[in-house]
Amino acid sequence: MMKKLEIKELALEDLEIRLNEERSTLTNLKFTHAVSALENPNVLKNTRKNIARILTEIKERKMKQSAESAAETN
Repeated sequence: MMKKLEIKELALEDLEIRLNEERSTLTNLKFTHAVSALENPNVLKNTRKNIARILTEIKERKMKQSAESAAETN
């Protein structure tokens, strides 16, 4: 599980790469869980939370960037 500090330290491009990795991991876990029970089903929950954390950080950065660019034009 990624901590918020770890996510904040990553660059935007790295966050997008990590997001794609987490989404593919979640898809694979869902298929595996559908076929046979996972040893630890909490992995699904943690992966979903990681995706949400990454998406939140990306959105915050984009909002901050757009606010800064709007402030510069005024």
